[in-house]
Amino acid sequence: METILSSRSLSPLISPNPSLSRSQTLFLVKPSICSLKRRDFDPKKLSLAEPRNWFSHAQQGLAALALTMALNFCPVLPDSPALASEFDVLNDGPPKESYVVDDAGVLSRVTKSDLKRLLSDLESRKNFHINFVTVRKLTSKADAFEYADQVLERWYPTLEEGSNKGIVVLITSQKEGAVTGGPDFIKAVGDTILDATVSENLPVLATEEKYNEAVYSSAKRLVAAIDGLPDPGGPKLNDNKRESNFKTREETEEKRGQFSLVVGGLLVIAFVVPMAQYYAYVSKK
Repeated sequence: METILSSRSLSPLISPNPSLSRSQTLFLVKPSICSLKRRDFDPKKLSLAEPRNWFSHAQQGLAALALTMALNFCPVLPDSPALASEFDVLNDGPPKESYVVDDAGVLSRVTKSDLKRLLSDLESRKNFHINFVTVRKLTSKADAFEYADQVLERWYPTLEEGSNKGIVVLITSQKEGAVTGGPDFIKAVGDTILDATVSENLPVLATEEKYNEAVYSSAKRLVAAIDGLPDPGGPKLNDNKRESNFKTREETEEKRGQFSLVVGGLLVIAFVVPMAQYYAYVSKK
């Protein structure tokens, strides 16, 4: 590429005599020419980056799908302020003057007072301590069970501290909950009531956005089981509602295992197969 540099501002430098006319000055100006070399490129080098057929598009789609699904179930570091809520619950520890951490802000004062009276009476008589936690949304864990286990382990790190403790978690945006606890607590309540509370009280009432009733009815059901009283039962899903898809802990863990297999297969297809094709292509050259 050639560029001609010529300007009126250069004419005094070239023609120092101011008596010369404009027409004479223009004849004395010698154009300055600078050459810019073009950068050569090889079209063959770009051919590898261009998709050759529909299979390349499919591989890219599978890679994006696998990455998205994997990120949804991977722990996220609590450094971002947007993800502070659930991590604050873990780091702040158990409540000192109550039995409730209402991080979602859905429980009334009456419900908190009723819970304190019910659960403090249980603790004084049976030495079992139950904490209720409400969170609006989980961003770091796949389900409420895993988060409830993490709360229990963080708040009560030793067996002596956590054996008689129970944790009830309610996720308001996901309309689901979980109950976990130490060995003595699990034995006192029993698997039947634990599963019934998780599949009836918490999700059914949360679906109807009756969060206060969901929490308090769960508390009464757990306390009755520890006291050896008849089960008060839980709410039933209305016939005009959608079919129940609430999962127990075992069903959730089984589903998580199946998901891991699916993601692993997608990752193999998306990354291993294209690499094998690439090396096969290079070896032919």
